[in-house]
Amino acid sequence: MLIKLAWRNLWRNKLRTSIVLGAVVFGLMGVTLMVGFMNGMVDNMLSNAINWQTSHLQIHQKSYADDPDINKTIVQGQELAKQFNSLPEIKAWTSRHLAQGMIASARSTRGVTILGIDINSEVNITPIATNIIDGQWFGIKGRNPILVSSKTAQRLKLRVGSKVVLTFTNVSGDVAGAAFRVLGIFKTPASAFDDNHVFVRKDDLKKLSGLNGDHQIALLVKNDTQLQSIKSKIKQQLSTENIIQDWGEIQPMLATMTASMGSSNLIILVIFVVAMGFGIVNILLMSVFERTREFGVLMAVGMQKSKILALILLESTFLGLVGGLLGVIASWSLLSVLQKTGLPLTGMAEGLGAMGIDSLLYPQVSSSDYLLTFSTVVLASFLAGLYPARQILKQRPVDAMAEKH
Repeated sequence: MLIKLAWRNLWRNKLRTSIVLGAVVFGLMGVTLMVGFMNGMVDNMLSNAINWQTSHLQIHQKSYADDPDINKTIVQGQELAKQFNSLPEIKAWTSRHLAQGMIASARSTRGVTILGIDINSEVNITPIATNIIDGQWFGIKGRNPILVSSKTAQRLKLRVGSKVVLTFTNVSGDVAGAAFRVLGIFKTPASAFDDNHVFVRKDDLKKLSGLNGDHQIALLVKNDTQLQSIKSKIKQQLSTENIIQDWGEIQPMLATMTASMGSSNLIILVIFVVAMGFGIVNILLMSVFERTREFGVLMAVGMQKSKILALILLESTFLGLVGGLLGVIASWSLLSVLQKTGLPLTGMAEGLGAMGIDSLLYPQVSSSDYLLTFSTVVLASFLAGLYPARQILKQRPVDAMAEKH
């Protein structure tokens, strides 16, 4: 009986109720889109960082990160390669020979990190081969080919076929260098990475450096939820001269952003819910005060105050249920479209590129986020009904019946 009465009371003033529901629905859509945008941005940043820079795990000589000296190669690298091939948890791995040096053209010179890569295994770790915008990927033939970024090509006035000179300090401490021919030009989502890295074949770089070892081993795991257990397993097999790091240790700022996303989303939701709660309180106060004489009559004929309280709380809860449900449905429909088409942010491409984010974002909202949003809206609506109910219940029946609105 109370449920039926509460539902009818809610629609006594259809316009007022519709306005409140509309505010809840559009507010929920805005909050959900903002949460989805933030989740998508961080997920994209993390995905690009793993794909292009950190992988899931990296192995170095222990002090290489602090002092990237060319002599600090991984200890027992060949033995590690055999172990990785036998580990079923490893999806792919590759080893790299690195050097800090200079790239020079006829027009300009820049400092870069020279990545000497295995052309067969590198394609399983980074999508570099599919992101060449001009030219082609490495082949077995050819003398000293090099891949440069579009940013480097622009600054050094390079094109496919241009000649550049790489120089760096070799194993003996002398300056080594050689001429390379631009085979291809690549572009990644991270402009900072593009600005500081070039790719060459590992064997070509080793001939110049005079070293046979590698400076970095990058690994991808099949199940990233088991990352820490796999890391511990590999760590037990490492020499004490080597160190293994996951992506969070290599880029702690990104790890912090990922960890704080839940708190950030909750703060946004709480701000919206508080604002919505004040709106519901205002509407219920108007509705309740319009019916002051009606409530006075009900109390006079013996209706328990607990039932009047339940009636008002049911009305406020219905507002939250209907508004929350319609808001979640509308938000899900909008995000379903955006998850297919993406959200183009070409006007912010330069700024996003500095953070390693694509200019086409796909919002991400999990089912748990929808459930949390819906539950919070319903709870806030229920609590919003307490104050209007208290204002009525503290009146005496005779005073309430004497009220004129």
